[in-house]
Amino acid sequence: MASSVTMAAAASAPAALFSPLAVKDVSSKGMFCSSSKLLFVKNVKARTLCSAEKKQDQDQEKTSSSSFVQTAGKVAAALALSAVFVGSSSLVAPQDALADVAGLTPCKESKGFAKREKQEIKKLESRLKLYAPESAPALALQATIEKTQRRFAFYGNGGLLCGTDGLPHLIVDGDQAHLGEFVYPGIVFLYIAGWIGWVGRDYLIQVRSTKKPTEKEIIIDVPLATRILWKGFIWPLAAVSELRNGKLLEPSSNITVSPR
Repeated sequence: MASSVTMAAAASAPAALFSPLAVKDVSSKGMFCSSSKLLFVKNVKARTLCSAEKKQDQDQEKTSSSSFVQTAGKVAAALALSAVFVGSSSLVAPQDALADVAGLTPCKESKGFAKREKQEIKKLESRLKLYAPESAPALALQATIEKTQRRFAFYGNGGLLCGTDGLPHLIVDGDQAHLGEFVYPGIVFLYIAGWIGWVGRDYLIQVRSTKKPTEKEIIIDVPLATRILWKGFIWPLAAVSELRNGKLLEPSSNITVSPR
């Protein structure tokens, strides 16, 4: 009986001794598992936050890029519309487009212009009645009437604009429809003026080396002047060539200055 009690106590003792250790081990494993779970949860939360921030940045970049594209598209559309408007306005006939430039109207539609033409022709015809037909004064007056009619027809058909006074007005603002009124004649004038000046300059330079330069300035050497006249037609090219060679301009040392 005593031995059985002792064996029962011995059997129960290891269980009592090892049971706390088992509990402790289980609790430590549980703590490790719970801590690892917490770390995993924290990492998941951090990753979730980082991914959310990245998504927000990407969304902002997408919205900014889309807004930039929309703005660029609007600007391009505005430029296209302005180009179409300008192109359509340039295709309009000059008479219609420029009929209201500074209050001017096309001469062929101007009442004052037609009135002036009638008045001038009427004056010439009244003078023509004073002379016998086929006489020299009558023929001269008839030629003047024809010239007057041609002049008014040229002004009317040339696209010129007239004011309320009935006189043609020149447009000098660089409009392509009116380049023939001022720009082209101006270029021709500058070319002719430059040709005359270049020929005279070349003649004086060549005469300077002769024995009597003053005499040749008074009495023109016609053969020499004729050769220079023909060479003067290319004066723009000659001027550019002399400018590059340093012959066009006189050195400052040769220019006299009055004492001050």
